[in-house]
Amino acid sequence: MGIINSLISKKKKDSYATALDIGTEFVKALVFKIEDGKGHVVGVGRQRQGLGDMHSGAVTDIAGVINNCAKALARAEEMAGVRADQAVLGIAGEMVKGQTTYVHYERLRPQVKIDLVELKNIVHKVQWKTFDQVRQQLVWETGRSEVDVKLVNAAIVDVKIDGYRVTNPLGFQGKDVTIGIFNAFAPLVHLGALQTIANELELDVLSIAAEPYAVARCVGGDDNSEFSAVFIDIGGGTTDIAVVRNGGVEGTKMFALGGRAFTKRLSQSLNVSFEKAEGIKIGYSNGLLNKKSMKAVKDAMAEDCEVWLSGVELSLSEFSNVDILPSRILLCGGGSGLPDIGRLLQESLWYKELPFSRAPKVRFIKPQDVSSILDKTGLLVDQQDITPMGLANIAIDLAGEEEVISGILRRVLKVVGN
Repeated sequence: MGIINSLISKKKKDSYATALDIGTEFVKALVFKIEDGKGHVVGVGRQRQGLGDMHSGAVTDIAGVINNCAKALARAEEMAGVRADQAVLGIAGEMVKGQTTYVHYERLRPQVKIDLVELKNIVHKVQWKTFDQVRQQLVWETGRSEVDVKLVNAAIVDVKIDGYRVTNPLGFQGKDVTIGIFNAFAPLVHLGALQTIANELELDVLSIAAEPYAVARCVGGDDNSEFSAVFIDIGGGTTDIAVVRNGGVEGTKMFALGGRAFTKRLSQSLNVSFEKAEGIKIGYSNGLLNKKSMKAVKDAMAEDCEVWLSGVELSLSEFSNVDILPSRILLCGGGSGLPDIGRLLQESLWYKELPFSRAPKVRFIKPQDVSSILDKTGLLVDQQDITPMGLANIAIDLAGEEEVISGILRRVLKVVGN
């Protein structure tokens, strides 16, 4: 440990940050250096969660998760030779709600330039409107009379003035203004658990970000106004969906069915332990089983795969603000490795009742697709590494010079979230 501490003392810690993906199945930690607008990953750590530590993306045993996070962080920091106190944490689960709200208004004095006061007033109105909608939705879903929710993250995803798209409305003149703001909310109990974990780990939290939003932001780039896709991140406990249209996140949906459900099904059908079923599932995904075993596993999971596909269809049908869904589906997450997932999405006619203009094309997101994050360790190799890379991408934005609009959103977030 003394060698590691001596290395740490020789490095500047200010340019380093940590991405912590606290998943149902694994904790993944990345330590990276922020340089020239990119994140250079120099440390990677993973630790498997216990069966009782998480449920459907939410923390159920804080002490157990803290222990797992500490182990993942220790491995990443030892590899990097530096401890990065600043961190971005991911949050997921059925109760995390993300949506883009649009406000249209006509300016009484179109010749006057839009200033900070006017923009801040617009943002406030949108945030409170969305806050009420999400709280009512959670009350209906949980059956409780009141659910305490907080704003997790927010971003302006679309601005049009008199029909022309602009990236920053400040200083523009015009009559008709349309602004779309993405907001993600989560119950206080979930956020409180993550904040407790961060405090115990002595991490300075830059942000707690909705994971589907982080994934959607990391591919395509902010300057790609034509980029559109449906992102599906299949984790251990949840499936997270984000719709991106013309470079902006339209919204996110999550449902509680992921890789762990398939493992449990195998465990029951084959009458084996959960651990052995997990190994069989991995062997099946990699095509390592014999022909008879492959068929047995496929038959055992067929019904759950159909249920999962129904969840995707239902989630996408709830994007009522989207006229046409993008015909490109990008998959990531450890659970997406099941061959049945890609086959069902690509070959079945599940999309017929949804507003797709044509049959969607399906492909996996690869680590090299995340152009803002450069892996110096050689350990980020497949789709299960995309979520922590997406969180690292969020950290780059926060650690850089804050834009005026981002500053406004951050201040409003604190007001609405309290």
